[in-house]
Amino acid sequence: MINQAVPADFIADHTALMAPPLVPELQLHLATETVEIWQHTEEALGEMGLPPPFWAFAWAGGQALARYVIDNPDIVAGQRVLDFAAGGAIAGLGAAKAGARAIIASELDAFAIAACQANAQANGCEIDTVLGDIVGTDEGWDVVLAGDVFYEDEPARHIGGWLESLARRGARVLIGDPGRSFLPRGKLDRLAEYSVPVTRDLEDREIRQAKVWQFKRA
Repeated sequence: MINQAVPADFIADHTALMAPPLVPELQLHLATETVEIWQHTEEALGEMGLPPPFWAFAWAGGQALARYVIDNPDIVAGQRVLDFAAGGAIAGLGAAKAGARAIIASELDAFAIAACQANAQANGCEIDTVLGDIVGTDEGWDVVLAGDVFYEDEPARHIGGWLESLARRGARVLIGDPGRSFLPRGKLDRLAEYSVPVTRDLEDREIRQAKVWQFKRA
């Protein structure tokens, strides 16, 4: 039985520290056996109303964002950065490595929040975390990073409208995406593309082409 009160213990028991393929500068708590962790957690987490362990994997869009900000530190250096739907906070930690002034990682899942905190500690970084739905809010972030968020129609439209509004008021909003169907390409400028090694069990392939996009600003 999974103890909801100690997600940090669950993370320690079911993941290992390892470097994502595209971002060897970072060490993340990642699943070592994809099918095992998914099967082990699906029923128990479902009973608690929590989503599956998306935080335990380095998804292609997040890897691309982390790689891009590390290679282009001027984008985030000295800035206040939001890592939205952060998962394990790979994009936010990339921004921290690139010199961001402050990192805020948001998630709906308490286990993901614990993963963000554990990953920050493993990389010697400081991040703040927010548990809950922040769509529709604006805390004045300078840069917003959003990896792999456009995979379902209705949530994509809801999230996309909010991100677009942040860009219109002047935030730099960067999207990491490996070709999901609901990406609003007409509102974005493409910045970079990477070949990202991924987990075949999740993506049905070994390499995905992930692009970094930016919402057009007024």
